[in-house]
Amino acid sequence: MTAHEQHIAFTVGGQPHAVFASPGARLSEVLRDHLGLKSVKVGCDAGDCGACTVLVDGRQHCACLIPVAQISGCNVETLETAEPDLRSRLQKAFLAHGAAQCGICTPGVMMAAMELLQITPLPTEAQVETALSGVLCRCTGYRKIVTAVVATNRTLPDSVRPLPGASVGARLPRLDGQPKVDGSEIFGADYAPEGTLLIRAVRSPHFHADFVLGDVTAWAAARSGIVAVMTSADIAGVNAFGVIPPLADQPALAECTVRYLGEPVALVVGDAARVEALDLGDFPVTWSPRPHVLTEAEAGGAQAPQLHAHRPENTLIRGRVVSGAPQEALRASAHRVTGEFRTAYVEHAYIEPEAGVGWLEGDTLVIQACTQAPVMDRDDTARVLGLPPERVRIIPAAAGGGFGAKLDLSVQPLIGLAVLKTKRPCRMVFSRNESMRSSTKRHPGTMTATIGADEQGKITGMTFHGDFNTGSYASWGPTVATRVPVHACGPYKTPNYRATSRAIHTHGPTAGAFRGFGVPQAAICQEMLYDELAEKCALDRLEFRKRNALVDGDTTPCGQKLDAVGIKECLDALQPHWHRAGKDAASFNAGSDDRKRGVGIASCWYGCGNTALPNPSTIRLGITPAGALRLHQGATDIGQGANTVIAQIAADALGVAIHRVEIVGPDTGMTPDCGKTSASRHTFITGRAAEAAGRALRAEILRLTNLSEAAQIIVAPGEVRVTEGRSSRTVTLSDLDVDAFGYALRAEETYDPPTTALDEDGQGTPYAVYGYGAQMAEVEVDLKLGTTRVLRITAAHDLGRAINPLLAEGQIEGGIAQGLGLALMEEFIPGRTENLHDYLIPTIGDMPEVVSILVEKPDPEGPMGAKGLGEHVLIPTAPAILNAIRHASGARITNPPALPHRVLAALRERS
Repeated sequence: MTAHEQHIAFTVGGQPHAVFASPGARLSEVLRDHLGLKSVKVGCDAGDCGACTVLVDGRQHCACLIPVAQISGCNVETLETAEPDLRSRLQKAFLAHGAAQCGICTPGVMMAAMELLQITPLPTEAQVETALSGVLCRCTGYRKIVTAVVATNRTLPDSVRPLPGASVGARLPRLDGQPKVDGSEIFGADYAPEGTLLIRAVRSPHFHADFVLGDVTAWAAARSGIVAVMTSADIAGVNAFGVIPPLADQPALAECTVRYLGEPVALVVGDAARVEALDLGDFPVTWSPRPHVLTEAEAGGAQAPQLHAHRPENTLIRGRVVSGAPQEALRASAHRVTGEFRTAYVEHAYIEPEAGVGWLEGDTLVIQACTQAPVMDRDDTARVLGLPPERVRIIPAAAGGGFGAKLDLSVQPLIGLAVLKTKRPCRMVFSRNESMRSSTKRHPGTMTATIGADEQGKITGMTFHGDFNTGSYASWGPTVATRVPVHACGPYKTPNYRATSRAIHTHGPTAGAFRGFGVPQAAICQEMLYDELAEKCALDRLEFRKRNALVDGDTTPCGQKLDAVGIKECLDALQPHWHRAGKDAASFNAGSDDRKRGVGIASCWYGCGNTALPNPSTIRLGITPAGALRLHQGATDIGQGANTVIAQIAADALGVAIHRVEIVGPDTGMTPDCGKTSASRHTFITGRAAEAAGRALRAEILRLTNLSEAAQIIVAPGEVRVTEGRSSRTVTLSDLDVDAFGYALRAEETYDPPTTALDEDGQGTPYAVYGYGAQMAEVEVDLKLGTTRVLRITAAHDLGRAINPLLAEGQIEGGIAQGLGLALMEEFIPGRTENLHDYLIPTIGDMPEVVSILVEKPDPEGPMGAKGLGEHVLIPTAPAILNAIRHASGARITNPPALPHRVLAALRERS
């Protein structure tokens, strides 16, 4: 006990507790660090996200805002200690309705719900939305949360237990769901061995500057608790990382120049309490600011400050797809439209800031951190630290949201550097400000396009160019620049086409992967122009899209012949909703002068997996001598449901009940490489590997028993029983040799999609499978205030085969929530919006009704016909909303988000 600490007594779940703590210490810190109640999550330390919501004397509060002295004598309830019966019912409801995805916000949401349910056992949806309004969720889109809370004290769906071989297609609650709803899930900040040191980074206060470090040793010696200070001079390997190795250019610690606001230049490591309290503002570093550029327009010229000398005109890379004769086709077109559109930086805003911990096991460096790409993390971290990859082990913690930004390294090499230097466990947890300054963003873009159509309303040709702000370092800039030209025509037959792109370096945040890799930006451009073109052709906007939709046998601008094309079916599914919504809007508008309603539509297509590059996944499936059936699943599940969906595919391919499958991993020391969680690839690619592994293991079992494919397999303790008609045979597992992995029976299979490289005109096969979708938005615009309220989104998406409809609906609703933010409110401004009260994401009150329509047009290349979904669902949302705003009010928004002042400006321009 130190001089400033006091004895503070309170109860937790009715049980008395006393802690010695500073009176001003946050209640969240005391609950987590003193009492080990890790369900209390820390997402912002500012009361913005609500992840730390607890009940104090029965009322919900953000624990991060309460000094612990204020709860002296009070009763605190967390998810671990809440009233058991109500908690159990709420947990069952959340699992049954798919209300938890990544799980980081789930304990806070559930505590807010428990306050309501204790007062109002049978609440309405409106009451739930009010009660939960203080907690943010970035994954779910809130709708299933509302449904779960409403249902808690009502009748819940029957538990789902599919028969052997019948898991695919079942509305199966996520297999990894229980830890998410009971608060025991371990995220990046939730685990640290005894005596772990804390790491803090010294970061640049400038967008662009040279710097010189002073006497860091003397600075550290003058402050108690500091164990080590590290700079780039301590990096033994190559001080450059990146997701595309030939273009790796981002230093783990800057050497003499910083290129973005918040770039780290040094690490301070030591006793957690003392290092946490340090003011790093007096760290010995001298800054020499240099000119900087923040937009693609400023940075794209020859006279702009150059970020990397070997990249002329700040150009990272260019993309290009050309087919036919687009200029000639446009000149001959009966109708043409042209437009320029600009999009902003968009922050991923996952509720969990980057965090992790590392330690040594012998000479192996072990790092447990939030990530979407464990094998890539291992290899990049090893390269930076000068270690062979086999001496680095990455154990992914549960990821509290990712959406692409947790594909890039963040804490991993910094933790590794500290562990190797101190030989002690070390942890690093970004603050919300650090996370928002240092993490990657959605690429801002400036896009221009011209599209033509003939007298019948058939598209004749299109030209497109996009300049994308890729920020300081390469990250996923090459992927965006190559993916956008492939997709910029949308899912429409375009016989004459030229699309080009350029990724341009600026001194803004590094732009990386964010749910769609640039395709959502391009969709805003193309879909808004298609609305204008439909009008010029005197065609209904839905009919125009149906008339031009790709169908089986059509050829893309890349020269790829398509099959299993589901966009027409998606548009057909919207047809009755389109007619109803149009009539509803017209009826409302006839009686309203200040508010007008409108309906918008937009479509999408999206290639699953890497663009024209190898993209393998490997799955291992084995049965131990004791009869445990284990699926080594190296694909990180960041809430999208990979753990469940891949297990469903493997179980059905093997022909066993899903509840027999135990999931192992991901962990680079235990699971084979399933590749990155990105590009909507896991259901398709890892699913294909899982299907192959299941079928291979089934074939081996049938070979041993000499029974046919029609036989039934039962995995039981110590044996595998196989029956066919009246025949029954048993494989005694102890009679078989055990392999190096500890299995009596094992199959390991790899799948890599059949793609080809693109030539200089973008011709080739960039993806083996595409997913398709169309969405319809109904909005209300206040003509005086410029505000927009989304009333309903109807979303039809072609999944090929819906492996798990419950989880698919959750992905649709969550993607729509992020698309709504892109359309109406989200705009990251470097240096200004680095918290969750200046940067706005949709709350529970912003979300409209969502009607999900699952279209199933099986793809022969997909596992059991399945296609990807996760990224597709965000792409059409923003353009559908923007088209609806124009339909309602005439306001043409070309630089989203459609903030009120921009809507009013567009209205003035129209009139």
